[in-house]
Amino acid sequence: MLQPGDRMPDFEVMDQDGNTVRSSDLLGKKTIIYFYPKDNTPGCTAEACSLRDNYSALTEAGYNVVGVSKDSAASHRRFRDKYSLPFVLLSDTSVQMLQAFGAWGEKKMYGKTTVGTLRRTFIFDENGILERVIEKVDTKDHASQILGKL
Repeated sequence: MLQPGDRMPDFEVMDQDGNTVRSSDLLGKKTIIYFYPKDNTPGCTAEACSLRDNYSALTEAGYNVVGVSKDSAASHRRFRDKYSLPFVLLSDTSVQMLQAFGAWGEKKMYGKTTVGTLRRTFIFDENGILERVIEKVDTKDHASQILGKL
């Protein structure tokens, strides 16, 4: 997993509208990248809506917000539209970005060990240097968790 001081890994993925987004596109502005398991599930929806409801506070603090999961661009578009999400959702169907950030691996779910997306948030400065990682995400109040760490 990335540690504070590490540079943002290189990536190239599609957003919810089918546009290519590269890591270099995020340089020049402080960026919050949050990884979540799946569109339209209770925890992931609560997390996205927490960020949506506090989006102006995050942008006023100078941050760009980006969500990432392995869902398709079409799934992301439906998720964005259904919940009026004002930020970009990136589709990492190959899980290469998830792996590069350390957001893919073993986890326990309902008492079983499985491999999948690890819910984590990475906060980068405008030069793409990692400032903070949030590993224990409070899905219902994630924006406050982030704002408390800025």
